[in-house]
Amino acid sequence: MKKVSRIVRKSTIFIFPLCLLTIIVLLAMGYRAETGPFIIAFFASLALYFMSHPILKSFAFTIWVFVFVAASMIYPTAFMTWSGFNLGILIVPLIQIIMFGMGTTLCMADFGRVFKMPWPVFIGFVLQFTIMPLTGLALAKIFGFKAEIAAGVVLIGSCPGGVASNLMTYLAGGNVALSVTMTACSTLVSPIMTPFLMDKLAGQFIEIEFLKMMFGIINMVIVPIVAGLIANRILYSRRKVFHHGGVLALIGTATVLIAVGMILWAPAAVYTYGDASLQKDGFIVGLLLIGVVALAKLVISIWLKGPENWMDKALPIVSMAGICYIIAIITARSRDDLMTVGFYLIGAAIIHNFIGYILGYWFARAARLDETSCRTVAFEVGMQNGGMASGLAMNVLKSAPAALAPAIFGPWMNVSGSVLATWWHRKPVRAKINEEGG
Repeated sequence: MKKVSRIVRKSTIFIFPLCLLTIIVLLAMGYRAETGPFIIAFFASLALYFMSHPILKSFAFTIWVFVFVAASMIYPTAFMTWSGFNLGILIVPLIQIIMFGMGTTLCMADFGRVFKMPWPVFIGFVLQFTIMPLTGLALAKIFGFKAEIAAGVVLIGSCPGGVASNLMTYLAGGNVALSVTMTACSTLVSPIMTPFLMDKLAGQFIEIEFLKMMFGIINMVIVPIVAGLIANRILYSRRKVFHHGGVLALIGTATVLIAVGMILWAPAAVYTYGDASLQKDGFIVGLLLIGVVALAKLVISIWLKGPENWMDKALPIVSMAGICYIIAIITARSRDDLMTVGFYLIGAAIIHNFIGYILGYWFARAARLDETSCRTVAFEVGMQNGGMASGLAMNVLKSAPAALAPAIFGPWMNVSGSVLATWWHRKPVRAKINEEGG
């Protein structure tokens, strides 16, 4: 693997400078339209270089986002429809797959830990759902964004923490167990908190329908996460029943058949209340993925005697690819708005994220949490679930401009989180205690 990385690094180190030089020459000669393929090739080769670099690989995901953004800005029609099929329909299933992946990293103990550490979880919860939505509202008004874009800024602030915060907490030497519990709990209450905050704060910009948003979150986030929890049990349980080929084949076949049955014969809505309805697609995706996981474990772990952690390696790649494609679809549909307010949204993203880290950390200190918990709270407050926000903007609010803020804020949070995690990693908590004589 290391040999492959070295080969990729040595080859791409010449490709992206060559692409950049070609772009400069074409622009100097007045061939602006011809630079498109070279811009995409520049970012793609740079992303491959970052992936193969031992230090820069943590920033590779952000560069891949640039690849897809550049492609969607230069060739927007390629991300609109294919042979009459609206690619926007793929956003919700992709987010459901990503949320399923998040669920596979959780177990019931992650929710139970709230009783073991209630005070840190409570502090993080309060800060998460006060600092970020209020800061989003303030920035939307200060920058004077138009109504739909302003609603998107509030939306990203009103969403729970994302799974990336768990990774950043680990890299920074924070309390990973607390981080996972906070993410799980804030996500669990998001069907209530996110619509409530949007109604109270973003209702002045666009109409917010509480129940539709609540059902949308349950369908798009909660149901796939519950399915992921079940898949986690299938994958990692020590009980012999989940290591028996016949049981795995039965689970896989049964769940896939139930999902197919729902596709063919079940009504579109599982539950309806007034004008709002809970759609069946989240249940279908969840059942299909449980079946795929069970059958994949049967083939990889039982028949081929492969590694037990194959899911841990596959899901991050799937999640990153899904997020990149979602961002490309959103960018293509909001190209004109992005050309107008893109720099302002980047500025708002930086400020919003920075305030989350700073206030999250120092309010946690004021609440007398230990250093590792303060770092954890900073990441949980400063980093939101951008995929969820994008899906709600497109599927519930039916607004591509509202999805612009999540599309921009999300990649920036990964960049800033990586930088902050690296900085804190160089200042380990244990070393600090020893210096103080602890």
